[in-house]
Amino acid sequence: MRVWLIVVAALIGAIVLVGGATRLTESGLSIVEWKPITGALPPLSEAAWQAEFEKYKTIPQYEAINKGMALQDFKTIYLWEWGHRLLGRVIGAAFLLPFLWFLWRGAIRGGLRWRLWGIFALGGIQGAVGWWMVASGLTQRISVSPYRLAFHLTLACLIFAAIVWTLQRLSGAVPLDANTRIRRTAVALLALVILQIYIGGLVAGLDAGMNYNTWPLIDGAIMPSCERLLFLSPLWKNFFENDLTVQFVHRCTAYAIWLLAVFHAVDATRARRGAVSTAHALAAMVTLQAAIGIATLLAGTPIGLALFHQGGAVVTLGIATWHAARLTQRVPAEHLSAIPAST
Repeated sequence: MRVWLIVVAALIGAIVLVGGATRLTESGLSIVEWKPITGALPPLSEAAWQAEFEKYKTIPQYEAINKGMALQDFKTIYLWEWGHRLLGRVIGAAFLLPFLWFLWRGAIRGGLRWRLWGIFALGGIQGAVGWWMVASGLTQRISVSPYRLAFHLTLACLIFAAIVWTLQRLSGAVPLDANTRIRRTAVALLALVILQIYIGGLVAGLDAGMNYNTWPLIDGAIMPSCERLLFLSPLWKNFFENDLTVQFVHRCTAYAIWLLAVFHAVDATRARRGAVSTAHALAAMVTLQAAIGIATLLAGTPIGLALFHQGGAVVTLGIATWHAARLTQRVPAEHLSAIPAST
């Protein structure tokens, strides 16, 4: 069962990267229909390819960005999106078929059974959310809605985190004794990483990573003027639709995560309680991820670095999830004396 869930988690990490590449290559709107069954096959003849191309020509993105493109160029962006959707189908099968087999063998019982059914249900919802996202760019926009893109990305990462959390519970690791502050900090770090992924989705949706490519200054200052940060009305829209504000919040959240991760690692080391090794791993990964983000920004968001940064977010989430799950395991009072203080 652990091997099965590791494979599914790895596939989810892969689809996040493929989704990022699909976004960066402007390929996400190349398939204008949702066909869950028949869409598993790409066009198999030149006539079928031409028919798909003609459908793409009817949407605003073609007129605004790709008007006059060759059929061969269309095939390239189509295959990115088709591969993304195909991988989603593979993940569904890779989860469901072994799950049903384990259920049939009686290997999954009680709360674990309902948790895994819940994860599968989230996967089904994710497929619908993916089409909901694509549909937002087919009529009046030339790209998908940043709101829907961020939600789609975050839901994928929540499913990934749920699988990692379940894996930790199945790992057989000995529960750890830790003080309340260390436990709460671990959970807070996990929550902040998920929030940062959502904000990163907004950055991607607004192409905000391609603007303001300086660091540590942004728009010529450490703190941009309020007139630039908060000019949209109502005020809340700035945090979702103003590319400067969204990128600035993304940076500030990164600083907060880094400071908290370093404090947490030092705190766990001094207390000699809690998962010290994973606290250190999390602080190191957060530091590396911040460095990759800065490098990506300064380089003008090239696709290679951007995908490296997105992959780093998944790895960071995985470590943060495992760490929080390990520290929140219930520790029977009668077993505390036998539990190691640090690992």
